[in-house]
Amino acid sequence: MKRKENHKIITLYTATAFAYNTNTNKYQKYIERRMTSCGRIKMDIIKTLAQELQIKQSQADAAVKLIDEGNTIPFIARYRKEATGSLNDEVLRQLFERLNYLRNLEDKKQQVIASIEEQGKLTEELKAQIEAAQTLVVVDDLYRPFRPKRRTRATIAKEKGLEPLANIILLQMTDKPLEKEAEAYLNPEKEVSTVEDAINGASDIIAESISDEADYRIRIRELTTKRGLIVSTAKDPLAQSVYEMYYDFSEKADKIAGHRVLALNRGESEKILTVKVEAPEEDIIRYLEKQVITKNNPYTAPVLKSVIADSYQRLIAPAIEREIRNSLTESAEDGAIRVFGKNLEQLLMQPPIVNQVVLGWDPAFRTGCKIAVVDATGKVLDTTVIYPTAPQNKVEESKAVIKKLVEKYNVTLISLGNGTASRESEMVIVDLLKEINRPLQYVIVNEAGASVYSASKLATEEFPNFDVGQRSATSMARRLQDPLAELVKIDPKSIGVGQYQHDMNQKKLSEALSGVVEDCVNKVGVDLNTASASLLEYISGISKAVAKNIVAYREENGRFESRTQLLKVAKLGPKAYEQCAGFTRIINGKNPLDTTAVHPESYQAAEKLLKRLNYEPQDITTGSLKGISKKISNYKNLADELEIGEITLRDIVKELEKPARDPRDDMPKPILRSDVLEMKDLTEGMMLKGTVRNVIDFGVFVDIGVHQDGLVHISQICDRFIKHPLEAVSVGDIVDVKVLSVDLAKKRIQLTMKGI
Repeated sequence: MKRKENHKIITLYTATAFAYNTNTNKYQKYIERRMTSCGRIKMDIIKTLAQELQIKQSQADAAVKLIDEGNTIPFIARYRKEATGSLNDEVLRQLFERLNYLRNLEDKKQQVIASIEEQGKLTEELKAQIEAAQTLVVVDDLYRPFRPKRRTRATIAKEKGLEPLANIILLQMTDKPLEKEAEAYLNPEKEVSTVEDAINGASDIIAESISDEADYRIRIRELTTKRGLIVSTAKDPLAQSVYEMYYDFSEKADKIAGHRVLALNRGESEKILTVKVEAPEEDIIRYLEKQVITKNNPYTAPVLKSVIADSYQRLIAPAIEREIRNSLTESAEDGAIRVFGKNLEQLLMQPPIVNQVVLGWDPAFRTGCKIAVVDATGKVLDTTVIYPTAPQNKVEESKAVIKKLVEKYNVTLISLGNGTASRESEMVIVDLLKEINRPLQYVIVNEAGASVYSASKLATEEFPNFDVGQRSATSMARRLQDPLAELVKIDPKSIGVGQYQHDMNQKKLSEALSGVVEDCVNKVGVDLNTASASLLEYISGISKAVAKNIVAYREENGRFESRTQLLKVAKLGPKAYEQCAGFTRIINGKNPLDTTAVHPESYQAAEKLLKRLNYEPQDITTGSLKGISKKISNYKNLADELEIGEITLRDIVKELEKPARDPRDDMPKPILRSDVLEMKDLTEGMMLKGTVRNVIDFGVFVDIGVHQDGLVHISQICDRFIKHPLEAVSVGDIVDVKVLSVDLAKKRIQLTMKGI
């Protein structure tokens, strides 16, 4: 924070040194004023953050300081609870996002104030208005009259010397017809040949001045947002499309749901819909007339009424419509990103299926189904291609190949991708299970992003001798064994658990989803001796380059025996070590504490605690510490004795009781299947168990074992009122559903979770 502020001060000094004539005393006073301003701004931001996030100012202040010191969100959330009062990663990310916005807002305010001051037009009242502005939009409104303009109709009229005539009209005090007043401004050389030319030019000047008035724009924006309608019509009402419900659509601007805003935007970009904001124009014109026409002058009032209508329709309305639609889009995108992030988190945190040999099955028609057998550690044992689907239809031959692989490698689970030919492949698998006299089940996994990964540089480096099909089949198997470790290899946007993700701000989406992945990876932690570079790069404090260096160090020097060895990795310094150490795990290393999430900075306290409770560090890995929390009667006193915070002590105790506990163990396990349903088998009222595959604004999609996911509309999720499906369900949840209706032609299944 200090470095940033000092940099600003130096920059401002460079820009203003000549104005101060390098006078040391004046410059010193300027610096003092600037430092005071920076301090005030910082306190204002802290206060705003605390109010918006409903946390204490001390918590906000501590979090901002830790962020400015270069600490990551996962590190602050896990190891700086004492300072922040246990703010979680979700709140900290919101704080970080708002902190950046508010700092940008303050920077913008200072730039605007400096620009207006340079023009010699800054008043104390205007400065106070700018400093009090809460959004960038309001700052822009206030700056509009002073912003350097391109040549407009108004600036051309001013060049023709018509500004005094415009002032006469605005003053509304003339006792002569405007045609008489305008005669004094005729100038054929400047293309003001008639009184109409003069009055029209003066009107253009007035129209722009009305448009530039910040108070007017703020009020008009408010009226349009509260009373305006978002209206859409079809460019071709007879054309069939997925946007038919929007062919004759209108909804209040302040009530429209985010998913509808994004759907309208897409329909408009595909040139199927025409979308506009229908403002309460009569109310707005009446408001402007009341503000501008202050005298009952028969000569000026008619002209001003015409000017007001022109100013609104030509200058104000289009800009306000753009701003409102941009604001609605931004809000809708933020909501969609939050939903996408929550879905992604649930998907990444699905529990791994351990100690099973898995056969990955990537289904296809013409090119055949790619098969990969992967052992319990993720090592590829075998790959092949079979052709049980059209056009070859070599079902029996394919089953024979699978039977041999199952027998040879003791396969216990088949992981089937849900893409093209999945349905046909599933039928073959079910027949196969009936013919095999051994425990074997299958799971349908979401293969979104598998093709992206298979063709990526990363996949090529990992499996240089495999083709894309073999890599995809391997991914099918591994994403069942450890979803997190496999899915981090794929661009989060390609995982497919959101809506309209291709229509939104891609930079903002990528940053948000990367944050979700980072939080998930750090919650789980990584085994330093087995984690891939793709997984390691999401660990707090570790960059892509450092992640590769860790893997290279491991390959060159053998397994890590202690966390402190990380300091020997190229480009991994003390700060990075502080950030990452607690999130790494070393199984069977030199120090049993390296198995846990206890941070090395707390090792001394943890060892003292063990000694105090008559345990040895070796007891950590034997499971002998279960129930030690019951041996502590007074955490506060013990924390004081160990010279650590009480929150930190509780975290250490919790970790020692369950070392290397995987938080994914609490998540619902995937449904293992041995039989298959078809859509034609479904009947109204049928009760089924399914897995939530995707959560969107208007409902959830549930995999019930048929090729097509069923939709549970938000109104059918639960008996109580909910604003969003995420209040009741998450991706990966195992839910009971009842079939409401089945449309075979449109391949639509309507489900309900109510009354079950």
